[in-house]
Amino acid sequence: MGRPRLRDLGITVGQLPPGPLNAITDVAGVRVGHATVIHDTPSVARTGVTAIWPGGDDSWERAVFAGYHSFNGNGEMTGTIWIEEQGLLASPFCITNTHAVGVVRDALVAYAVEHKVPMEWHLPVTAETYDGWLSDAESFPVTPAHAFAALDAAASGPVAEGNVGGGTGMICHAFKGGIGTASRVVKTAGETFTVGALVQANYGDRALFRVDGVPVGREIGPDVVPHHRDLATPGGSIIVILATDAPLLPIQCKRLARRATTGLAWVGGIGSNGSGDIFLAFATGNRVARGVKIAAVRMIAPDQITPLFQAAAEATEEAILNAVVAAETMTGFKGHSVHALPHDRLCAAMRKYGRLK
Repeated sequence: MGRPRLRDLGITVGQLPPGPLNAITDVAGVRVGHATVIHDTPSVARTGVTAIWPGGDDSWERAVFAGYHSFNGNGEMTGTIWIEEQGLLASPFCITNTHAVGVVRDALVAYAVEHKVPMEWHLPVTAETYDGWLSDAESFPVTPAHAFAALDAAASGPVAEGNVGGGTGMICHAFKGGIGTASRVVKTAGETFTVGALVQANYGDRALFRVDGVPVGREIGPDVVPHHRDLATPGGSIIVILATDAPLLPIQCKRLARRATTGLAWVGGIGSNGSGDIFLAFATGNRVARGVKIAAVRMIAPDQITPLFQAAAEATEEAILNAVVAAETMTGFKGHSVHALPHDRLCAAMRKYGRLK
């Protein structure tokens, strides 16, 4: 049985209600899959691939509007120049480790060719964070087969979190990090919409880590839970994916993506110079079929979009916390270990500040 999520510990953050799964897959059509790579020979690997299908089986055929935001750009997300130009996302996409971006990006092209997707060329999205502390990144353990496996494994329903997929070897606020997800439901413009977030969390200083405003990172300092490095530097990266079923245009998706910054800041992210904090938002409320001459679209009026901004911030915050809470202690490359956030000490800190009975 896996580790519990944040709410399983009785800790609730934010004001808006979550969706039924409290996951990005609460947005209808969104599917997530992981391929986790763990071995000690011939090299030490603690890595993997996470795949996201934005619109289910017809993600290739009916594009969604999308936009991205770089909070701090020491990272990579391929395909964003074309998204910025056209505002459309017309394929599944992946998150992996830094040294595997090219392999996984090319695997997405090969996957499309193998499945006879009728497109002349492909500019797929692949994002990364660096897992070289726990995984021998220079042994290049991720292969096209792992990307294929993550794409094939993608499903609706609950999403595995923590040490899985692209998040396998990641570290967050000097605790074990990885994949996390959450969602929020909002009512605006006379309708009900869902905003979901999925993160690959690999950033942050221990002293800055907060849960619902509680300075948990200071309460659980390196004297209590050892830091993975003697001299900690607040670098690392985070990828945030936001999905919504609201009818947003590309510029509105870009605005939504920016709000991930707020959720990141609530947990303690500051966008350090060494951090690659890159966010992608897509909206399934409009679908643009390939070959259509004129696409009929809807959009939420600007003065009705603020609740979606709050949902994006809250979902991002809780997704990061779920990543840390779900992750387990891991030992990897060169014997390096990264400790999980101890749930008992987390709950004690929350009680101390009146956030938990």
